[in-house]
Amino acid sequence: MTITVAGEKKEYKNGLTLPELIEIENVEMPEYVTVSINEEFVETEKKASTILKEGDNVEFLYFMGGGC
Repeated sequence: MTITVAGEKKEYKNGLTLPELIEIENVEMPEYVTVSINEEFVETEKKASTILKEGDNVEFLYFMGGGC
């Protein structure tokens, strides 16, 4: 199936879970990443059970503090 990850279309096996995708994509600090699928945030407690579907658009987001 085709999924868009960080703006790039890629092929993955059917039934891919979000934790599998995070591992395949070597996401840094997966415990701190926020994930959006089709522009909707995935709740932390639902990450483990989320199964991706054909055509999904996945983004990995990190929120950083900082300032001047």
